[in-house]
Amino acid sequence: MTVYGMTMTVAPNRNHLSEALSPYLLQHADNPVHWLPWGTQALEHARKTDRPILLSIGYAACHWCHVMAHESFEDQATADEMNNAFICIKVDREERPDIDHIYMSALHAMGQQGGWPLTMFLTPEGQPFWGGTYFPPEPRFGRPSFRQVLAAIRDAWATRRSAIEQNLGQLTRAMNRLSETAAGPEVDVLLLNAVDAALLRNLDPEKGGFTGAPKFPNAPVFRFFWQEFHRTGRPELSDAVHAVLSHMARGGIYDHLGGGFARYSTDAEWLVPHFEKMAYDNGQILELLSLGYAQNPTPLYARCIEETVGWLIRDMSVPVEGGGTAFAASEDADSEGEEGRFYIWHEDEIDALLGEAATGFKQAFDVTREGNWEGHTILRRLTISPEADAESWAQERRILFQSRENRPRPGRDDKVLADWNGLVIVGLVRAAIALDRADWLSAAESAYEAVRAALGSEDGRIAHAWRLGRITAAGLLDDQASMIRAALSLYEATGQERYLSDAVTLAQSARSFFSSETGAFYTTAHDADDVPLTRPCTASDNAVPSGNGMMADALARLYHLTGEQRWYEAASGLIRAFTGRPQSLASSPYLLMAADLLTRGTLVSIHGQADDPHLQSMVREVLALGDPSVLVCRKPLHAAPDRQTDHVAQTFFVLVCRQTLCSAPLTTLDAVKAAISAS
Repeated sequence: MTVYGMTMTVAPNRNHLSEALSPYLLQHADNPVHWLPWGTQALEHARKTDRPILLSIGYAACHWCHVMAHESFEDQATADEMNNAFICIKVDREERPDIDHIYMSALHAMGQQGGWPLTMFLTPEGQPFWGGTYFPPEPRFGRPSFRQVLAAIRDAWATRRSAIEQNLGQLTRAMNRLSETAAGPEVDVLLLNAVDAALLRNLDPEKGGFTGAPKFPNAPVFRFFWQEFHRTGRPELSDAVHAVLSHMARGGIYDHLGGGFARYSTDAEWLVPHFEKMAYDNGQILELLSLGYAQNPTPLYARCIEETVGWLIRDMSVPVEGGGTAFAASEDADSEGEEGRFYIWHEDEIDALLGEAATGFKQAFDVTREGNWEGHTILRRLTISPEADAESWAQERRILFQSRENRPRPGRDDKVLADWNGLVIVGLVRAAIALDRADWLSAAESAYEAVRAALGSEDGRIAHAWRLGRITAAGLLDDQASMIRAALSLYEATGQERYLSDAVTLAQSARSFFSSETGAFYTTAHDADDVPLTRPCTASDNAVPSGNGMMADALARLYHLTGEQRWYEAASGLIRAFTGRPQSLASSPYLLMAADLLTRGTLVSIHGQADDPHLQSMVREVLALGDPSVLVCRKPLHAAPDRQTDHVAQTFFVLVCRQTLCSAPLTTLDAVKAAISAS
C-alpha cells in the first residue's frame, strides 16, 4: 500500500497504523480495529471488496477523539462490528486537511454541525452517504450509540443499497459546488464597509470576540478588522481587536504560567478552554498582539508576546536535519487520561508553593477553595486596571511554572506542517519588530530554513507534512501561500534578496500546479492521485486562513515589492474569481484584505547602505507602525537625490509610494509617517 513517503501491503485482518508516522494515527495503532491509512490502495481495497468505508477523521490533540477511541475503537466487540462490515480508514485532519475539508463539507451539506472526531460512511468509490461526529458507546446526549449507527448503516447497505446510491445525487451536487467559483467585479469601498458592519454587529460588547459560546479567537476576522481600521480610521474596528486580545490574554484560554493560547473557550467568557494548544492559533494571535502593541504598547501585550514566543521556542521546537528548527503542530488537551489535568490547580497547592504571597496571587488569578471549574481552578487574571497589568506576579508565576514542569506533560504532535509554520514565522517576525528582539527574528529565519530543508522539492513546491525525517503528505495550496507570506515577511525585515527570490519561485510553482482556469487556485495539485470526488477551490477562512485568501495576499505583496504587473493581474484575477457572490464574502476576510492591499498598499522604499544605522532604524520603525498595508523594501543608494546638501540625505533617504506616485525624498520618521498618512 502506498502512503506518501512509504510503501505497505494491504493485509487482511490487521491494523496497519503502526507503519504510519502521524502521531494521531499512531495513537490508534493498537486498536483492535483493522484501520488503514488514507491512500489510493485503501480506496482500491474498498472497491475490490465492495464494502462501504467507515472514515474516521481527527487529530492528536483532540479531547473528544480520545474519548471515542477509548469508548469504541478500543472495545473488541465494537471493533468486530466495524471490521466485519466496513473498510475502516483513519485520517489525521492536520496531515490531510484536503480530505477533511471534503468530508466535513459533506457533513454540512447533510445539515449537520461539524466537529471532530468526524465519522463518515462512504461508498467504495469514496462518495459520502451518511455521517456525524462523536457517537457515545450507549445512547445519550440525544445521540444513538455508535454500535446502533454501525448496525443501521450495515443493514441499509445490505438491504437498501440501491436507494442509498440513488440518493447520492444531491450530495454529489453539493460536493461539486466545492469547486465552483463565481466571478464578479473588483472589491470596492462599499463592499468593505458592508462587511465591516455585518461582522461588527455580532461582537460581544462585554467579553470581546463574537457573542455566545463557545468562543474562538477567529484570528482572520480580527486581522481583517485591524487592516480595516487603518483603511477607515474607525476606532470601533481597532477597539474590537483590543477587546478580544485583552480578554483572551486575561482569560483561562491563555496559559499564564507557560505562555500560549488554547484553541478555544467552551464558555462565553474565555475561562474554560479545551486545553489543546495549536501552532496555527498561536502564530496568528502573536501577529495580532504585535500589531496591537504598535497602537497600545501595554505590559499585558508585551508579556503575552514574550511568553507565547517563549512557549513556541521552549516546548514546540523541532530540529530538522539539514538546517534549522521548525515548530510542532500541537500540544494535547489531555494528560494522565484527563482533560486539562496539566494546567489546573487546587488552592492548597498554591498556598504551599507561594506562602505569604499566595493571598494576593489568589485574588489576582481567581483561586478559591471551591475552584472555578469542576472543583479545580483554571488560572485567569481578574484585575483589569493598567496598574494591575503592570504587576505581572512574575516570581510567583515562575514558582508555579517550575512546579508544574514536574507533572506528566500532555502529548505533543511533533509533525511539522508547512502552512502552520508559515503562520508562526509571520507572527515571530511581527513580534521581533514590535519588541525589537533580534533573537526572535533569528528563530523565524531558522524555522523558514527548516521548512525549506525538510519540505522543499525540486519542482519548487513545498510539501505539507514532515516527521522523523520523512515527508508524509503532499503539498497543498495553503502550504505554498503561507510560505510565500513567510518569505516576504522575512524579506521586509532583513532585506535579504534570497527571501524575495524564494517567494517568486514558490508563486510560479503554485501557478503551475494549483491554478484553475477561473483565476483562482485549487486546494490540491493537479497531480494529486488520492483525492476523490472533486478538487476543492474555496476562499472561505476558518480558524486557519484559506489557501486562496493567503495566496491573494501573497500575490498582492509580490506586486508591491517587485513592481511587476504579472503579480497584480494574478492577484486581481484570483480575487475577482470569488466576488460574484458578495453576500458570502464576509466569510473570506483574507481575500478582502488582499483586495484592499492590492489597491491601497503603500511601499516604503528605503535607500542607503545595508549597514547604515539610519536605514536599519527606519526599517524597524516603519514596520513597527503596525499597519499591514505598509510594505518595506531596501534599495542600495547609488547617487544622492536632487543635489541634496544635507549629509544624511546624501547617504540615506526614503520614498513613500502608492500606485504610481511617490513622495519627495525624506530623511526623518515623522516625515515618512506623514507621507504614509497622506498617501
